[in-house]
Formats: sequence, structure tokens, C-alpha cells
Amino acid sequence: MDGVEMNSIPKIVILGAGYSGIMTALRLQKELNYNEADVTLVNKHDYHYFTTQLHMTAAGTDNPENNRVSILKLIDEFKIDFVKSTVVQIRPQDRKVILEDGTLSYDYLVIALGGESETFGIPGLAEYALTIRSINSTRLIREHIEYQFARFKREPHRTDLLTIVVGGAGFTGIEFVGELADRVPELCRQFDVDPSLVKIINIEAAPTVLPGFDPELVEYGMRVLERKGVTFRIGTPIRECTPDGVVVGDGEEIKAATVIWTGGVRGNRLIEEAGIETARGRVKVDEYLRAPGYDNIFVVGDCSLVFNDEGKPYPPTAQIAVQQGVNCAQNLVACIRNQALKPFRYQHKGTLASLGKGEAIGVAFGRKYRGRTAAWMKKANDLRYLFVLGGIMLVLRKGRFI
Repeated sequence: MDGVEMNSIPKIVILGAGYSGIMTALRLQKELNYNEADVTLVNKHDYHYFTTQLHMTAAGTDNPENNRVSILKLIDEFKIDFVKSTVVQIRPQDRKVILEDGTLSYDYLVIALGGESETFGIPGLAEYALTIRSINSTRLIREHIEYQFARFKREPHRTDLLTIVVGGAGFTGIEFVGELADRVPELCRQFDVDPSLVKIINIEAAPTVLPGFDPELVEYGMRVLERKGVTFRIGTPIRECTPDGVVVGDGEEIKAATVIWTGGVRGNRLIEEAGIETARGRVKVDEYLRAPGYDNIFVVGDCSLVFNDEGKPYPPTAQIAVQQGVNCAQNLVACIRNQALKPFRYQHKGTLASLGKGEAIGVAFGRKYRGRTAAWMKKANDLRYLFVLGGIMLVLRKGRFI
């Protein structure tokens, strides 16, 4: 095992300021005394964004500015150094991280780089499909869709310009089509388009949408979305993505000027390149969230693989990432103070999925919720995260109360 021996102030480097990374930093900020550790947070943007709300920005039902907060407004710069840069390479054997504009050495490393879209080897997806992965990617989706509506006025024979294919019916796919269906009437008014010509097609290879979710709620959710104009193609794998649309299981071609892929997440390739043991880019961490073979490297968020009591991996969600960040910070403090580490135990507090304005489904507190009640619960959950992140002032600044 790669142990740590230090005679000076230990250096902690956190890579990534997503849910797990920012929570690790904020907890360290709270738990550590001044000069107890040298903590550096690295992120390619100078803001933290809310991944669970990206579907709204992509659909155009929310402003990107509502979906992010400046990192410098969250951290205490006397306790946390922030470096805006892109990670190029991780060198565990040298205890160094290579950035695009410099090098950082560390005693303890937290890898919270977030995931990448998993295309499952489907030809053309990486080249021709758009993904909901960042603030900038959602801006591109919004502007791309608006551009197709504008093009249609000059090419009225091209109904494919008004066809939007969404691959994947997990939480991101379902929440996105719900928001997009709400946006379509506004787009049609704005560009003077007949709403009956617009098609939103959600394609899923599995036999149901939201695989593994409560069947009764799934049925309710599908009815709501179908009423809004969404067409489902379930049990239908996408075989290929082309410049003109997609080819599905039986060879049928669906012509669409917009294809958005939400079908899966894999870990970050930098971890594989570092020589750390992975499965699809994700690290099967030990009970303390450490990488195999390294006492001083913690892996959290989308890059980590944590299993439940039945031996099945937990899905990479914001809820588990936040809890991992808290646990990771506690264990880093324990390492520095030569105290016992605390095993990570995921506390599942429920799952909520938005279906657009005023509609959602979810399971929480052992009960099922749907409709407006579930929508309010999801809004309350978002406000709670803002409070944990930045207190009441952030809630008042960024919270959605309507």
C-alpha cells in the first residue's frame, strides 16, 4: 500500500468541484484548523453547477446563470486554495497532478473529476449526438434546437428539423423530455410553427423507462409525458447515429436533426491512464472510498463504484456524491490526525424525478408521491442542497420558489 509519511503540513489536492468535490472541500474547510493542512481545489471552471438541473437549461426553461454559483463565493480562501485549470495527467507514483499550466504535488489526493458520456460503442453517437453534461453543453442544445425551428421556416419540407430524438429513458432523459415538451408551445409561437409537426421521441433499449423504478409511478409518468406530446419507443436499441438521425434495432431509420444522448455515464479516462484499477473508468473503492492499492487516494462521485448489500453498484447520483464528499472529508481529517477512518455507508433518502412544470414522481419516506406534491418535494430538495452548500443567502439568491 502507498502510505503517507509527512514532516510538514500535509498537502491535500481535490480534483473537480462537482457535488462530491465541492462537498469534500467545504467539509474540510469546516473541520480543519488553520494551517492544519494545505488544501487545493482544482476545477476547469470557476463555478460549481447543479447537474440535477441541467435538463432545464438544455430545454430552455431556465437560465444557465440560475444553475451555477461562483466557487470563490463558497470557499474560505484562507483555508482552501482554488486553482482554475484542466487536469492533464495524474501520476500516483510521483504523487503529482499535471495541469495544463503547471504541476501540483500532494500527500492526499481526492479524485472527483466527474463522469463522461458512455456510448456503449454505438457508431456515430460521439460524433453526431449532443449530451447533457455541462453548462456549455446545455447552451449548445438549447441554441441548436432553436436554430432548427428557425431553419424550418426556410425549409418547410424538412419535418426532420422539428424531430428531436432523446436516447435513453433514465432520469436525465425523462426529466429532459418533460421540460422540452413544456418548451415546445413557446418555440412554436416564437418561430410561427404548427405544434402538430413537432415530434419528441424518447428511445430506450430496456423494456421500461426509468429501469428499476417503481412500475406504478413509471406508468403514471409515461401517461403525463405522452399527454404532453412525447412518443416512447421502449425496448428499442439505437444501433447507429448518423448525420440524418438514428437507426434503431430492426434497421428502421428515424430522421431527426436533433439527437440527444442521455443513455449512460462512465468514469473519467484520466483515472485509467493513471494506472488505477477501474471498471468502465470507475474505481471500485474500499469501504473508506480509497482506490485499490493507495492509502492516500480517495475517489468519489461518478468516478467511484460503491456496492449495496446485494452486490449491485449504486447508480451515480448527486445524493450519493454529496454523502461521499462528507465522508471523504471526515476521513482526510482522520488521516491527518492519526485517527480511525469511518466506513462509508450510503443513506438512501428517496428518489424524485421531474416530469416538467408542476409534475413529478418519487419515492421518499417509504411512500410514493406523484403530481404536484412530488414536484414540490423535488423543489424542496433542491433548496435544501443550496442551504447545505451556501446557507440561507445562497437559497435566497439561487432558489426557485415559484
